[in-house]
Amino acid sequence: MSVIKTLFVGKARPLLRDGHAEVSSGIVKTPQQGKLWLSFDGLQGDEQGDRVYHGGPEKALHHYAAENYALWPALPPGTFGENISTSGMTERNVHIGDIYQVGSAMVQVSQGRQPCWRLNRRLRREDAALFMQNSGATGWYYRVLCEGWIARGDAFELVERPQPDWPMRRLISALFSTQLMLDEWQQASRIAQLSSNWRTTFARRAQSGQIEDWTRRLHEV
Repeated sequence: MSVIKTLFVGKARPLLRDGHAEVSSGIVKTPQQGKLWLSFDGLQGDEQGDRVYHGGPEKALHHYAAENYALWPALPPGTFGENISTSGMTERNVHIGDIYQVGSAMVQVSQGRQPCWRLNRRLRREDAALFMQNSGATGWYYRVLCEGWIARGDAFELVERPQPDWPMRRLISALFSTQLMLDEWQQASRIAQLSSNWRTTFARRAQSGQIEDWTRRLHEV
């Protein structure tokens, strides 16, 4: 059983970089003590700078496995804009659609993360978003099924696993593959528990045989 090692929230603030325009981002987060209210829109006190691509009911809570920090030597938990860190839950054993009781709240895995150039700016590393994408260690998001209080030390208790054949690792690999995976994309597009944006992407690919151009997401232009 995995427990919350740390909870993180952050206010939207200017994310600066020499030679680039100022942007507002909530990627800088700090550890929190005590209980926080988890609503359908996210954690109490947490903000996003761009609500078009970040946050919202399908991305109310971002979970990053403590095991993945090994890919980023010397970077502490909370660096990547995550809300939750645990040990024992990874992209290999967490499945799309999993329902967990945590504290007095209930959450469901809704999609993986699509890292963007704000991570590059945050880490001052031009390939940070691409590296996270290629590693498959992106973490995942939850939608909130039942609002409630969560705190450090609360356990994630699996309630239901409706998609046992779809660990997040498989789903993330299907999204970020640069090879044609028409059958895999078609299957993914039919996963009822997957966020509508990801289902639409998979369906469009399966029909067109084309993969999106990720340049604008991965690199600041």
